[in-house]
Amino acid sequence: MPPRVDGVLFRATIGCRGLTVEKVGQFYSSTVVPASDKNESDQTQCVLQLNSYSVCPDTDRAMGLAPHTDTSLVTLLNQCNINGIQVYQDGARWVVVEPVEGALVVIVGDLMQIVSNGRFKSVLHRSVVNNTCHRVSTTFFLGPWSDAEVSLLRKLVDSAHPPLYQPVTGEGYVQLKYTVFNKALESICV
Repeated sequence: MPPRVDGVLFRATIGCRGLTVEKVGQFYSSTVVPASDKNESDQTQCVLQLNSYSVCPDTDRAMGLAPHTDTSLVTLLNQCNINGIQVYQDGARWVVVEPVEGALVVIVGDLMQIVSNGRFKSVLHRSVVNNTCHRVSTTFFLGPWSDAEVSLLRKLVDSAHPPLYQPVTGEGYVQLKYTVFNKALESICV
């Protein structure tokens, strides 16, 4: 890869990581977790993914990316001002996420659902192609190191909110997701 492009991707990754860690920090704040429990961001890794979706003359016969939830803690998506992501709303219908100039879409992943003991739900979504223009998107995933244990924050457990999920390692969950796909969360329910 040319050094100029490599430098741009590196800076984008560093910027996205900082923003995502900030969002995870806001989650901690919203759940009233003391500072001493906020050490998990030291055990995170990130991936920056560039996606390209060609023009498709018959959009009913092609899918950009099948319905899924993200494995990550948090995903940031830049739609590059062309819609192409849809979320499944209320278990009933697909809703287009309209792009907003200069905005990122923040997607809660499965691992955040585990850590939050179900307080934050991972989002079923899909990517679709369109018949008028080539679409490019940039996706940033923040997750744990493969050997890091992912478990709920104990401060979120009480008599009204019992534990919902068994602890799992980052790699263990990735393997589980590979095996049972969108039933991975169900398979680690307590």
